Amino acid sequence: MKTSENLTPTNNIEEGKTIAIISYLTIIGLIAAFVMNKDKNNAFAQFHIRQSVGLTILSFVSGLLNFIPFIGWIIGIVTFVIFIAFLVMGIMSALNGSTKPVPLVGEKIQETFKSL
Repeated sequence: MKTSENLTPTNNIEEGKTIAIISYLTIIGLIAAFVMNKDKNNAFAQFHIRQSVGLTILSFVSGLLNFIPFIGWIIGIVTFVIFIAFLVMGIMSALNGSTKPVPLVGEKIQETFKSL
């Protein structure tokens, strides 16, 4: 799935920008964004909600690695830093009105959660 920079019309982007940004702000923000977008069905917001859902799931999985002594701690720290970087990239993408997926996993996240 090749994601375009101009996935949605400009007015659709402006309407969904707040929801898109909120989706990256903790699990509570993700739930709030999902509820806020339920009736609006904004394509721009949906893109960022899918990205946030995928990143949140990946962060929980990487958090489980912290229970493995030594190597798990190192992997956990590295994946946490990557997760934070991806969150910042997602927020910047939403602020700029872009539908650019996060590196490495963004396209797969869009394919996996296309029903959201």
